[in-house]
Amino acid sequence: MPEKTADKVELSKATAAESEAAAPETATPAAAKARSLWSDAWYDLRRNPLFLISSVLIVLLLVMAFAPSLFTSASPRDADLAKHYLQPPNWSHFFEPDWFGYDGQGRSIYARVVHGARASILVGVGVTLLVTILGTAVGMTAGYFGGLVDALLSRITDVFMGIPYMLGALVILTTFAERKIWVVIAAMAFLGWTTIARVARGAVVTIKQSDYVVAARALGASTTRIMLKHILPNALAPIIVVATIALGGYIAAEATLSFLGIGLAEPTVSWGVDVATGKQQLRNAPYVLIIPSVMVSITVLSFLMFGDAVRNALDPKLR
Repeated sequence: MPEKTADKVELSKATAAESEAAAPETATPAAAKARSLWSDAWYDLRRNPLFLISSVLIVLLLVMAFAPSLFTSASPRDADLAKHYLQPPNWSHFFEPDWFGYDGQGRSIYARVVHGARASILVGVGVTLLVTILGTAVGMTAGYFGGLVDALLSRITDVFMGIPYMLGALVILTTFAERKIWVVIAAMAFLGWTTIARVARGAVVTIKQSDYVVAARALGASTTRIMLKHILPNALAPIIVVATIALGGYIAAEATLSFLGIGLAEPTVSWGVDVATGKQQLRNAPYVLIIPSVMVSITVLSFLMFGDAVRNALDPKLR
């Protein structure tokens, strides 16, 4: 009997030791920290080919815009009409100004494509930043305060939404004798904030009913602190999605306005300006029009792909 009792004690100790050794392994998943929406989104984006391709193209375009000397040493304004008038593209040597040919004034199309990225991307990024800031401020104010403030701001938003975007931009830009980059940005942003305002308002109306917002208000937190610390971080996801998708549209809108002769103009180097100049040579030298048009298309497509990938990553319903 004593031997059997000792065996039982040793068996119970061994079982307890095994359970203690196995406990950390079983508790690890439960104790693991839950990932946030942003970490989940980054996890998905890193494995999305659409995001990777668009990111590479966007980075390349940004480097081209702000460091054009890395891509070409030629000046976009140097013209040799007698030597290079409508000279076709030439890939037989490594002299890069000849790669895309020359326009009707003897200027290198390749050099103008590289240097034209700056104006087009500056307009797109500048308009996107302005409309995001303005639209978010209006939408958050309307959604948080509600009542008369919401009604007034919503009706103002409806009025601006009722103005055709391109027509309104044309009317505004025709009032300026000299249309520089900042003028085009301001004119486009003046009419383009309404969509983000509506998205921000809808997000804030939902978030302000959350328990953590109610608790912060009960603890005496100020309105500014609640909006900036509690509501804004949780409302950013849909705003970022709309802004990234809209950025490509603003670049296309700038090219359209410049093509119509209302946007940027010489001596500013822009893809839209080159498209407007190339339309006169469409039959004789179509590459003068096609090459800057393709660059606009690639840029717009890159930002649209980027925006779609971000939307799929940030929307839990699409997972």
